[in-house]
Amino acid sequence: MIDLRSDTVTQPTEAMRDAMAIAPVGDDVWGDDPSVAAFEAEVADRAGFAAAAFFPSGTQSNLTAMLVHCARGDEVIAGQRSHIYRDEGGGAAVLGGIQPQPLAQQADGRMALEDIAEAIKGDDIHHARTRLIALENTFQGRVLPQDYVQEVTGLAAERGLACHLDGARLFNASVATGKSLAELCAGFDSVSLCFSKGLGAPVGSLLVGGERFIAAARRWRKTLGGGMRQSGLLAAACRHALHHHVERLADDHRHARQLAEWLGGIEGIGVAGQATNMVFLDVPAPHCAALEGFLAERGILIAVRPRTRLVTHLGVSESDVRRVATEIAAYFASLAQEPITE
Repeated sequence: MIDLRSDTVTQPTEAMRDAMAIAPVGDDVWGDDPSVAAFEAEVADRAGFAAAAFFPSGTQSNLTAMLVHCARGDEVIAGQRSHIYRDEGGGAAVLGGIQPQPLAQQADGRMALEDIAEAIKGDDIHHARTRLIALENTFQGRVLPQDYVQEVTGLAAERGLACHLDGARLFNASVATGKSLAELCAGFDSVSLCFSKGLGAPVGSLLVGGERFIAAARRWRKTLGGGMRQSGLLAAACRHALHHHVERLADDHRHARQLAEWLGGIEGIGVAGQATNMVFLDVPAPHCAALEGFLAERGILIAVRPRTRLVTHLGVSESDVRRVATEIAAYFASLAQEPITE
């Protein structure tokens, strides 16, 4: 089976399973799990922060960051198409009474600096108080320009706001740019890092920040039901990914470029873009369901939409992406061969 629906579909490698099997564990809610503690300390250091906390998911770590930075009735500024705003169940509003202020985004995820500045609300009783700006890197595979990040974090500091980064695929950005994790995290008050996407761990995200911030985050994690007991088994998988699966993300990026190139030669569809490990494909709406079924019958899983996302990962090889392109070409070639009926 070739699965390009997302990089969340990765399976733990044998070496990762071995690391999980021998991991020393304790009760992490009590702070007694040595595998979790070692993982948190290592990633916090790499990211340039004082502390970190292990979470079951990036959705929960993002939500926790917002709950720490904001009180009820406060506001977070985020992109209109950002994961925090669109794809996390409205958790900040539902559970925290936090108002999102969505802003339009460019293709690479940038919100216009002047739009951010204009959207910031002060301590007026008529308004929700802006407390936080949230960015996402990568955004739909694209890396946020570092000079833009510095402008936004600088604006936040100038206006007395916190700045959070949803870095679910920040390791992809690091590999693509050659910048260290600490360089990409600089200027932020908190960063969420996911290990269950391209890095291939079965579960796990880390929230990094200052010591007081992480202490508050641990309290919120418990409230949200995210406290885990012998979670060193999961932390060991994530730490194995940190040591062995980061550099190989370059392979995923190369496979995505190859896939985009091969798909670009197929009449009937259009490549809308490619960045890091993602390819975006324009498919005529009448063919979406038929193409998805055609591919599924041939062992290829893609969620085909008018704007289709294909995501490469450690479970996808060069021969796999070549086969995907071949089968998509075969589908559209078969349409040209259908007899014309009057």
